[in-house]
Amino acid sequence: MVKKLLQVLKGEAVSPPPVWLMRQAGRYLPEYRALRAKAPDFIRFCLTPDVAAEVTLQPVLRFDLDAAILFADILLIPHALGQKVWFAEGEGPRLEPVRDMAGLDALTYSAAMLAPVMETIKRVRADLPERAALIGFAGAPWTVATYMIEGMGGTDHGTTKALAEKDPAFFDRLMDILVESTSAYLIAQANAGAEALQIFESWAGSVPDALWGRAVLEPTRRVVEAVKAKHPNMPVIGFPRLKGALASDYAKATGVNGVGIDQMTDITALQMPRGIAVQGNLSPELLLEGGETMRAEAKRLVKAMTGKPFIFNLGHGVMQPTPPEHVAELVAAIRS
Repeated sequence: MVKKLLQVLKGEAVSPPPVWLMRQAGRYLPEYRALRAKAPDFIRFCLTPDVAAEVTLQPVLRFDLDAAILFADILLIPHALGQKVWFAEGEGPRLEPVRDMAGLDALTYSAAMLAPVMETIKRVRADLPERAALIGFAGAPWTVATYMIEGMGGTDHGTTKALAEKDPAFFDRLMDILVESTSAYLIAQANAGAEALQIFESWAGSVPDALWGRAVLEPTRRVVEAVKAKHPNMPVIGFPRLKGALASDYAKATGVNGVGIDQMTDITALQMPRGIAVQGNLSPELLLEGGETMRAEAKRLVKAMTGKPFIFNLGHGVMQPTPPEHVAELVAAIRS
């Protein structure tokens, strides 16, 4: 069977479009919560193949989606580099900040630490429904760097931007470390059986124009280039969140096969390079609400993108309070 997601990432238009959802595996599913309750250490949870494989498959089996996305976390890269990473209950991720050359000297990427992720991929591929493709992923260098420097999430990233300006040698070296480790990680995922890859630039919206090329475009281009040097036919989706207006330039500069668009951009008005897939961009709030408003907007997007290489998704991840029934309702609306 030809997998719809892979067709679209080759530049083909498919009707109805393939559908998967960012954060489709997670806290809104009772079966996920049941597993998570038994594993308080989130990093260990991600690095336990039988559990991570089960979580990856849960939404695909429940909703018959066109793709599974590997259950992992973008902060596994800092973890594998030797940075201290932990998840504080109710507060999100925390890291021991790296802000000088001595901190960078202490980092060494260990592929062995992420070997369980590759085992997860193999297990998922073995049990994945025939119609569904498996997407591997990593955080983009800028996004991961913000966590490594700030020591937490957030939207301003003032310390990161200040260091990029005041200590360019430090910043550029950190980018080099992240390009090399992210490339190795994604290549390993492809070796293990991932059929497509997504690069999450979750904090693209905080990047000032003067830093855009140096912090986002060039590092992402280098990662894509490294992956395709080993796997020339591996499709890559980039997701420069809150920079949808720059989607066309992003695609041209980075070499990705598809671009994810958040809900703040009118996806139907984008002028993309020929053959580049567009992914998105229903508001997660509409999915939370469900009902006729959600169905109408989903159908509008599908109709407007007919004839174009389009993957239906959300503009960001499924929100925790979302009733699973709304996801089933959405998938049915798209396929109708």
